Amino acid sequence: MIKSKLVNLLNEMTLDEKIGQLVQISGNFFLEEDNVQTGPISNLGMCENMIYKVGSILNIVGAKNVITVQNKYLEKSRLKIPLMFMADIINGYKTVFPIPLAQGCSWNTEVVKRCAQISMKEATIAGVNVNFYPMVDLVRDARWGRVMESTGGEDTYLNEIYAKVLVNAIQGDDISQEGNCAACIKHFAAYGAVESGREYNKVDMSERELRQYYMSAYKAGIEEKAKMIMTSFNIVDGIPATINKWLLREILRAEYGFDGVVISDYSAIQETIAHGISIDKKDAALRAINAGVDIDMQTNVYSNFLKELVKEKVLDISLIDEAVYRVLKLKNELKLFENPYGNANIEKEKKILLSNENLEEARKLTSETFVLLKNKQNVLPINKNQKIALIGPYADNFAITGEWSMFSERENIVTIKQALEERIGKENILYAKGSNMLTTKEMNYILKADGKELLKNGEELKTQKKYLDEAMVVAKKADIIVLAVGEHYKQSGEGNARVSLRIPKLQQKLINTLRTLNKPIVMVLFNGRPLVLEGIENKVDAILEVWFPGTEGARAIWDVLFGDENPSGKLNMCFPEHEGQCPIYYNQYNTGRPNINNLRFESRYQDASIYPKYPFGFGLSYSKLEYRDLKLSSTILHKGKNDKITVSVTIENCSNVDAKETVQLYIQDLFGSVVRPIKELKAFKKVLIKAKGKTKIEFEITEEMLKFWNRDLQYISEEGEFKVYIGCNCRDCLEGKFELI
Repeated sequence: MIKSKLVNLLNEMTLDEKIGQLVQISGNFFLEEDNVQTGPISNLGMCENMIYKVGSILNIVGAKNVITVQNKYLEKSRLKIPLMFMADIINGYKTVFPIPLAQGCSWNTEVVKRCAQISMKEATIAGVNVNFYPMVDLVRDARWGRVMESTGGEDTYLNEIYAKVLVNAIQGDDISQEGNCAACIKHFAAYGAVESGREYNKVDMSERELRQYYMSAYKAGIEEKAKMIMTSFNIVDGIPATINKWLLREILRAEYGFDGVVISDYSAIQETIAHGISIDKKDAALRAINAGVDIDMQTNVYSNFLKELVKEKVLDISLIDEAVYRVLKLKNELKLFENPYGNANIEKEKKILLSNENLEEARKLTSETFVLLKNKQNVLPINKNQKIALIGPYADNFAITGEWSMFSERENIVTIKQALEERIGKENILYAKGSNMLTTKEMNYILKADGKELLKNGEELKTQKKYLDEAMVVAKKADIIVLAVGEHYKQSGEGNARVSLRIPKLQQKLINTLRTLNKPIVMVLFNGRPLVLEGIENKVDAILEVWFPGTEGARAIWDVLFGDENPSGKLNMCFPEHEGQCPIYYNQYNTGRPNINNLRFESRYQDASIYPKYPFGFGLSYSKLEYRDLKLSSTILHKGKNDKITVSVTIENCSNVDAKETVQLYIQDLFGSVVRPIKELKAFKKVLIKAKGKTKIEFEITEEMLKFWNRDLQYISEEGEFKVYIGCNCRDCLEGKFELI
């Protein structure tokens, strides 16, 4: 539809029809037979007349469902403006990939890209028009449950890179084409900085800090033409982001030039009342539309109060018109006016969803997201002739896809035990559960939070003794123990902040008990966030961090454990030694009293290190790599001359195993007009280094890498001295020095 026709359509709409386009509801109403007064919409407090004017639907997927809902809606729609179908396809639709935090640990943009592309190929066939992804929030506090959704983790540069990759992967060249849809960047802004790591909490920082570290990933995604932005729940500078005019009008629209759709997060406009800033729903509606929020997700705030505000002449209808036009424009770009079903196709679903091709690629991609944290005396890879005892609550567990894999089915997931049976046969399996995942009390905490029926306290201690006894019997027969443990998948994700980042106590007891056998133990770790491994790390010989690895995760785990794949993942968030260190991240500022000698009046803890257990960028492999000979082509970089310095390093593979190595370049600004971080990632390359081979890796340092937001909020570089570091993680680096003059 050409622009003039879109404008004509807008002009033809009644005020009710316009307001409807700015409302998103669950599609359950259209699929259920409940009367509108007693069904799901009655809880929303929205009249039936408005139901058939809403502009978009939340989390209704499947070609048949989408076509049914669209048809039912269009039958009663005067102007036949089609619905948009939006969903959270975070780490896969039916074929589920590792959680985003794990994908980011690949440090491989092609891995991240392919995970998203395959996910979109499946989801768009199922009728999805808009995907609420990527989440590009910078995350520095492992206590926050939603760190699992971040690809870039604690680093600004990684977040920028992955934001661009994901927007391109989701949208392609044309969002209307099969395999493509509109990307929704979230959560604007700074949601990852919630105080204490507690969900929905406040964010308070200087504008310079906000711009320097938190805003650039959103901007990167916007520069790649992302079609939608979702607001965050938190306050920024005392004002909820969803009604923050400075954020949404001045920065997002005016400064960044974003001309797409802004949608609230789930009920976020209404929640500004609970924040204590909006007086009531009517006031919240006025504040949100004035701030520039185009779509109200899952409340009646817009539907019930915008019309009243216009009639009272408190709200200029031009603000509604501009929001409606942006919604219509997106529908037009999706070509929904020509084909209201988009790419929903029942027959293609049968061929594409969970296809062998998708599953095979998922298995290969997944293995690159695992991080080998420990490998004492090269206990890994496992010799296939060894007798393996597979023990732990995750050993035969389908719950390995993570909190956001809401559209996957259990029957399509392979457990670690099943994957091992495929390899060596059922008759050769030594298996025991070892322990429950959680105690009844811990499990009931999760169930209560979800409003579900609680478990009854019963023979828990007796059951645990039985599990432990069975594990000991099995372990005594084995040469090596593979221990599949970790946090419950419901302990990470939205609404799952934790003050304890430890492996649950029942599983700790299992580890301690098995350690008494003095047999090698390989811990396969399942989790959605960095964990504190104090008291556990020294009880096991190897640790393979697999996160929540998805549909083909179990097969990929054995590919790595048996050495068919060499682990190459690197951490995008450091693992703290203790929860009290949180938030902890590598690119902190120096203080006036840095911790050098661990003396009393230095910046330190009395009872713990200030350093993480496993630093940012860390990850082992089955290869032995040596970095040497860091060289700079010059020690002078000329300001304003488009100058470059080439820095190189030689890496030798001293083993008989080919390695994929992520080579990382960091820069430190030694003296600035404001205090600068001790180190910042500025570039990386993932390269293949053949067994017994060596390679020379080169990076270019430019003036652009040295820019930062100064005290006057100018994005500039400053003359002075800099250090450059190249290494296998942020801690273990070679270093050199140069000047900008």
